[in-house]
Amino acid sequence: MSENSPQSQSRKTVRDFLEMKSRGEPITVLTCYDVLFARLLAEEGVDMILVGDSLGQVALGYDSTLPVTLEEMLHHTRAVRRGAPDTFTVVDLPFLSYQVSNEDALRNAGRALKETGAHAVKLEGGRKESCDRVRTLVRAGIPVMGHLGFEPQSVNALGGFRVQGRSEEEAERMKRQSLALEEAGCFSVVLELVPGTLAGEISRVLRIPTIGIGAGVECDGQVLVLPDVLGLNPDFSPRFLKKYGRLAEAARAGIRGYVKDVKARQYPGDEHTFGEEG
Repeated sequence: MSENSPQSQSRKTVRDFLEMKSRGEPITVLTCYDVLFARLLAEEGVDMILVGDSLGQVALGYDSTLPVTLEEMLHHTRAVRRGAPDTFTVVDLPFLSYQVSNEDALRNAGRALKETGAHAVKLEGGRKESCDRVRTLVRAGIPVMGHLGFEPQSVNALGGFRVQGRSEEEAERMKRQSLALEEAGCFSVVLELVPGTLAGEISRVLRIPTIGIGAGVECDGQVLVLPDVLGLNPDFSPRFLKKYGRLAEAARAGIRGYVKDVKARQYPGDEHTFGEEG
């Protein structure tokens, strides 16, 4: 725990995030998929943890988020909650867990909160169907985070990994959809791979916080994928990513040292070996 970290952090609420936006205090969000990193995020005072379906690529080795199942999301979210029980946690609803019907969305979002202890869910899109899902969940008392711009679950329809909202038509559509999500009851909305000027316009119009990833500094908060932030995937270096660590290099060094010592019979040493007594 760093010197500036709170010894204990009371969990923030939806109201707290709205108040942070109103007073201009940036909201810090990081993704997380396991208990050890969740504990570190809590100790360092991250405002919100997102258990993203990005775990499909980062933790499970899938080519996209599309194969991720609800059971996988619940499994990882339970681990995160054990590591950070006092941090506001959002769980991604994976592909086809909410798109089919309002009933499916309610059933699966309810499971996500009931079986993991998470505090909110996130779903992608701002079309009428997505807003209908949001209304259904909010009426049932389930806080919802929206997601606009590049929508990973629609990667095939969007033509791959690319910035959204550069044309006037796309920008106007995104503005309308952001307002529609707010009206439907979202407490915040992620803006992913959106031009900074457009993200700033949306952030100024909405009463709810915007959380940017590749969307510039004018968003009300920022989110990044934790393994990317820590440099665990050195081959992934998109323009929007700033790496705050070089853990891949440190891990390789540790693994090399272990292999070398075992091969040379330098580990375990006497200090690592139990005697007949004591």
